[in-house]
Amino acid sequence: MKELKRPVRVLVAKVGLDGHDRGAKVIATALRDAGMEVIYTGLRQTPEMVVTAALQEDVDAIGISILSGAHMTVFPKVLQLMKEKQMNDVLLTGGGIIPDEDMKQLKEMGVGELFAPGTTTQHIAEYIKAWVKEHREF
Repeated sequence: MKELKRPVRVLVAKVGLDGHDRGAKVIATALRDAGMEVIYTGLRQTPEMVVTAALQEDVDAIGISILSGAHMTVFPKVLQLMKEKQMNDVLLTGGGIIPDEDMKQLKEMGVGELFAPGTTTQHIAEYIKAWVKEHREF
């Protein structure tokens, strides 16, 4: 596997009215500890705000933390905006409370791996790094 010439850049976001961000902060810190550059957008972001920030920051991956049940609206909307901006080589991943059937549907739409509570931060970091090595050129 090729070596990366710079740290992986990840945007971690909370979309919508979900006000619980402890998990997102834990993930952001873990990814930073794994050597990644992490941009955390904070609470109550819109899909448009997330994609705009991802473009401005030239990220390799977007990670959305969602606990509100709006995942079947949020992920497709972010994916659509990414396609409109030709962000075809940027990973869209995330986690939270997402039923298995919904995870399967989202993956079929083009969303990357989605992580349930209890997934180790090491597993998440390894997945993001491996995806970026395979799909990004830098």
